[in-house]
Parts: sequence; C-alpha cells; structure tokens
Amino acid sequence: MTSTGIRLHAPAPGWSISADVVVVGSGVAGLTTALRCEAAGLNTVVVTKARLDDGSTRWAQGGIAAALGEGDTPEQHLDDTLVAGVGLCDEESVRILVTEGPGAVHRLISTGAHFDTDDEGDIELTREGGHHRRRIAHAGGDATGAEISRALVEAVRARGLRTIENALVLDLLTDADGRTAGVSLHVMGEGQHDGVGAVHAPAVVLATGGMGQVFSATTNPSVSTGDGVALALRAGAEVSDLEFVQFHPTVLFLGADAEGQQPLVSEAVRGEGAHLVDADGVRFMVGQHELAELAPRDIVAKGITRRMQEQDAEHMFLDARHFGAEMWEHRFPTILAACRAHGIDPVHEPIPIAPAAHYASGGVRTDSRGRTTVPGLYACGEVACTGVHGANRLASNSLLEGLVYAERISADIAARHAADGLHARVPAPVEHPEKPAYPLLAPETRFAIQRIMTRGAGVLRSAGSLAQAADALQQLHTDARGALEENGKTAEPGVDTWEATNLLCVARVLVAAALRREETRGCHWREDHPERDDAAWRRHIVVRLNPDRALAVATTDTADFPPTLTQSQEQ
Repeated sequence: MTSTGIRLHAPAPGWSISADVVVVGSGVAGLTTALRCEAAGLNTVVVTKARLDDGSTRWAQGGIAAALGEGDTPEQHLDDTLVAGVGLCDEESVRILVTEGPGAVHRLISTGAHFDTDDEGDIELTREGGHHRRRIAHAGGDATGAEISRALVEAVRARGLRTIENALVLDLLTDADGRTAGVSLHVMGEGQHDGVGAVHAPAVVLATGGMGQVFSATTNPSVSTGDGVALALRAGAEVSDLEFVQFHPTVLFLGADAEGQQPLVSEAVRGEGAHLVDADGVRFMVGQHELAELAPRDIVAKGITRRMQEQDAEHMFLDARHFGAEMWEHRFPTILAACRAHGIDPVHEPIPIAPAAHYASGGVRTDSRGRTTVPGLYACGEVACTGVHGANRLASNSLLEGLVYAERISADIAARHAADGLHARVPAPVEHPEKPAYPLLAPETRFAIQRIMTRGAGVLRSAGSLAQAADALQQLHTDARGALEENGKTAEPGVDTWEATNLLCVARVLVAAALRREETRGCHWREDHPERDDAAWRRHIVVRLNPDRALAVATTDTADFPPTLTQSQEQ
C-alpha cells in the first residue's frame, strides 16, 4: 500500500485526544465494534456524523437474517446468499456470516434488543426475497433497525463509552511508516470539542454506512454521502465492486421529481404475501422467476423497470389490500403511517412504488477480519466489501454482516493489543499539509452529481449513458482542480463542501467500475451487454486513487480477492 498524500482542504486540527481505537459510525456495525472493544479493555472513542441513533441502521425495516428456525441451517442460508450474489460472493466470508450469525444475534439479544415473539416466546420469523425459508427476525413489526439501534445506543451510554457526536470525519492520519495514526474530524455545534480536531489512535474502524445520496432518490438518510469510502481512497486503500449498487424494488413513489430520502416499503410486505401489479392489476413477476415477487432484489427491480418501460409508466403498484386493517396495523405500522402521511391508504388501495438506490454491495476491500489494505484501518458494515454480498446483497444480510464482522474486527484489534501493547504506542501522524491537496466543490454541486448519476448510472446502464456520466463527473473534477492549481481558489471548507467533494469521489469510482464491467450481473444491469459472462467477468474490479488524483482501475485474475496485507504489514 502506498499513501496518496491526498487530504481534504481543511484547517489543521486545533485539538486532539488519544485512544486505542476510534470507531467512525454509530450503526449496528460501529456500536457493536465499540462495545466489544471496550469490553476487551480498549480505550474506545466513537465518532458519529449526527446523533448516536441517526445512522442508517434505525431505518432498517425488514429484519435480520439468520438460521434460527426449526429445520433451517447455516448451509441453507449459505446457498441462498451465494445464489443472490451471482458468482461473486467469497464463499468463506459467507460461511463465516451464516455460521457465526445465530450466535451474534443471541448476543445482540443479551445486549438488550427485543425481537417479536410468538405465544410460546419463540422469535417470529418471516421471509424476504431470495430466501427459501422463514429466517428473518423482526422487531416492532417493521421497526427492527430502530429497536437494534435503541438497544446498542443504550448499552453504549450505560457503559460510559466516549462519544463525539455531530462530527464529520475528514481524513485518515498516518505515521511515517504509512500505518494508521487516527483521524481528523470536524465537530459541528456545541460539545466538549468544536471545529477541526483529531483523534490519535493506532486502530481506526470505518463503519460510516453507505453512499445512497450519490443518487437523486434513495432510501438512505441525508448523512449517507460516501465519506468512509472517500476517506479510504485518499488514504490509499483499495475499493472493490462499487458498481454493484442495489436498488430497492419497492420504494414509495412520490413523483418523478422527488429527491433525497424516500420512504421504503419493506421486502417483508412481499414476504407476507403482497403482490406486484401494474395499473391493470396484472401480476407481472409471475413467470419471470420461481419465487415471483420474492425473487432476489436485482431481479425484482429489473422486472419492475422493464414493465415501466413497456407501459411508459412512472411506477408500478404493490397490492396488499388483502392483509386487512388489523394486519397492517400490527405487522407494518411504520410503513402504514408513512403511506398515509403521503395520502396513500394501503388497506384500501395499492401502493405506488418504484426502485430507488438502497445499498452498496461493494466498498472498502477487507479480509475476513475486517482489515483493509492500509495497516491499522478496518472497515465494517455497508462501507466495507467483505465478499459476503457479491453482485447483489441477499435481503436482511446487512444487519447480520454488521454484527458478525464487528465482532471479528474487535477480536483482531484486541489480539493486536495483547500481542504488542497496542495501547502503549501513541502514533505520531505526519504533519498536516500546508496547502490543500484536494479541491473542494461548491455545495450545489451535490445536486448536479445526483442528477448525473441518476441519469447515467441508475438501474439501467449502457456504455453511452456511463460514458456521458463519466465525462460530466470528470468535468466537475477538472474545473475544481483547475481553479485550485491556477489561482489557489477552492470552495470554503465546511460540511456541505466536504460532502459534495466526497460524493464526487465515490461517483467517479462507481462509474469507472460500471464502465469496465461489460456484462449484466446482479444489480449491475448493462443494456448493451444483457448477458452474464462468467468467462470474462467472474472477477472483481478494484480501484485505487493515485497521488495525482487519477483513478487506477484493475480487474482481478479470478473471483478470489488477493490478500489485503502483506506479511510485513501484518507484523
């Protein structure tokens, strides 16, 4: 690994604190990692962009998948996950997920999370797309993420973990040997610290969530601007499979011009028997897949999009009127309230739906212990590419991945701590550069990026649409870089400009990878290459950022990932 030397334009840190490990993010991945590190005796600091409970986890409706039911096995869960991943899952990573998953769920319950149970006290399980068995545990009907977030936040506060809220992480700090030395960050609003500062630590865990805000319409909260992926790229880390962006098939349609976070209509609604229909009431998914509406998400999203094209329609419908009022109110109260807030009553009428950007199956490349290609830098949850999801994430595997790999990361950090006195080594980061190394974009550029990406790199892609997107993104990058190099001008440092700059960074990588992959696989759908091509493309696309800010795009020789760290880096 070679550091790029690139950082965001920001003031030098005006304050600093030290820790054994800093966890960036407060979803299921981040808080589970922090709790396990703290339990191992590590001085742990949690940095989060908003409040502790404002991450993507609390928006998760459907549930968490694990082989918990009678007759179900990790092997069956493995098979369903591999099928959904369309040949690009790392089988060993998936095996870790499904075998360690049930225990991780029970440890989450012991932390304080309450799942819905039947009259006998057993966990209620439902089905979602791609699963051949009922294995989705849920809470509050359709409020699973909110319950998990509540339990973990309460545990963090009860344990007295040090937290820094309303803090946007800026860049990774490294020492003279290129090893992790902490992070720089900007704290917004009142608190013990304010403005740009630093947390010095020999271990950093990125659990920053996704990058859904790179598209105009998404299920992701406004904070999901790809900050972790962009930070990792600037630090010299490798990013993989970013072309595989999962578009959730059933998002409440609020109009063709709707932007920002859109209400999700959970896959569990289809798992309980809702039907996808067109304006004439025809169930168009029947006959397209053996599971019809419960096919993997990429297949359902494509089926909806095709039908919309055929009928020149802006949306399709999800019909669950046969549920009745009692089931809607008991099983899906959150979705019912969201629909009614927008003038739709699913008890009496079909729900207008359309696909929207939902989940990044790719991310910062890690090994089975969450280690990236930068020594001391870990990644977990949606920001990471562990090899679990392949070309398309199986429904409700995301919360489980966050749990399982958080525990593996914390175990690895604790082992390093025990082996070499991790806590005793106070890293000395190289000095902050005097001049900005990466130009900042004006805040309004965010909307330009979203429109470019939605138009050129959405559900339907082609060489033409992707080339247009790449050119438009490159022009934004070139204009900002030219202004910086010619007259030293760049947008004023601030949350809006840092976020816009991060979005452009991850958008360029996504489009470059999508252009390189000339096939249709999973949630990457190329209209000009409509078939899957295992001979040429059953492999991964890996991207790095060069010191000159150009992207280095490479394709692996096989479907296997190379090691993240060399033997010398591990020592």
